[in-house]
Amino acid sequence: MTDRTTISRRGALAGGAALLSAGMAKAAVPEAEGYAQIPGGKIYWRKFGSGGKTPLLTLHGGPGAAHNYLLSMKALADERPVIFYDQLGTGKADAPTDAAIYTVQRSVDELDAVRKALGLERVVLLGHSWGSMLAIEYLCQGRGAGVEKVILGGALASVPQAMAGQQRLIDSMPDGFAAKLHGLEKAGKMDTPEYAALTQKFYDNFVLRVPPTPDALVSFEALSKSIAYRVMNGPNEFYITGVIKTWDRRKDLKAITQKTLITTGEFDEVTLDCHETIRDGISGPKRMVVMKGCSHMTMVEQPDAYNALVRGFLAET
Repeated sequence: MTDRTTISRRGALAGGAALLSAGMAKAAVPEAEGYAQIPGGKIYWRKFGSGGKTPLLTLHGGPGAAHNYLLSMKALADERPVIFYDQLGTGKADAPTDAAIYTVQRSVDELDAVRKALGLERVVLLGHSWGSMLAIEYLCQGRGAGVEKVILGGALASVPQAMAGQQRLIDSMPDGFAAKLHGLEKAGKMDTPEYAALTQKFYDNFVLRVPPTPDALVSFEALSKSIAYRVMNGPNEFYITGVIKTWDRRKDLKAITQKTLITTGEFDEVTLDCHETIRDGISGPKRMVVMKGCSHMTMVEQPDAYNALVRGFLAET
């Protein structure tokens, strides 16, 4: 089944509020945390819940954003374990200074190591932003044994395609925004307050359209310090100069046979065509949902609606 759905804030929140109210009446879910050895060092993990349903393993964005902004999804731990981890080079994970280890392939190997360390033979993978790239690469390499379902949010199968979309968004902004931004880039003035203000304006429109939550602030702080972000991505969201800049799996998406939910925001910095490419390219059953009023960080902007959407998908057979 393939379709595209647009969900409204009011309708989704009604269902989400009911779920939240029911959840509050239940006992607190168990929590655990620790470290796991992976290629290059140790990662930090957190686990919520212990139900018998297939665990949900989340892959955060960045690279380097840390897991914290995804923590609203621990509300799903009333039915199954929900697991978060900080990838190498960010948050509470080790941050080796050798730039050469920060590659897409090592990140894929890291995901395998995390699954092995935590005993996740069966799993649902949820990847957001860079995490969606990691999930796609993982599955395209044929490492999806035991992956029952896939959730891809703010998702891309090609960095060049995503950069082209971001440029269209930049060009659409008023008051000569694009000329000012690119003029500062060409002049080598990307470290100026003026450039920072323009970057923030882009973020306020297309990355997070509400005040950041405390958890999101932790992730932003982690991102600002992350060697993984600097090496793999570059200086900011739309000026991608790192090792992922040429990554492209559009031709290989047919390798993904799992049932997949694709989510995006109406104003996502990863433009709609990127999500449509994934929807049209994967060979398994899929559904795409556009969350109205949201941008890139949908689970921060509308957490109840997002959790209701994911919960419904997980319940499908």
